Amino acid sequence: MAHKSKYMKEKYSSLYEALLKLKTPQEAERFLKDLCTPSELGDLKERWLVAQMLAGGASYRKVNESTGVSATTVGRVARFLNDEDYKGYKLILERLKK
Repeated sequence: MAHKSKYMKEKYSSLYEALLKLKTPQEAERFLKDLCTPSELGDLKERWLVAQMLAGGASYRKVNESTGVSATTVGRVARFLNDEDYKGYKLILERLKK
């Protein structure tokens, strides 16, 4: 999957367009339940919870103890929250404050 055709890139980008069409949390839940396995959806929920807790000032240890999420996952979320260029977590966390 390292090289994707233009067609496949366009089809994958349509996923992002689809997400933008969701209007309520209930619609998002329905779509994600169709799209993801229960395990994948659980992983997404865990990462989002970890991101919120870390952004709120919780320590890695507190997040791990409170949620049972592995230290590896907590560290990965923290890296994407603080160090990576995507800044997706921060974007949404800021928007939710408004």
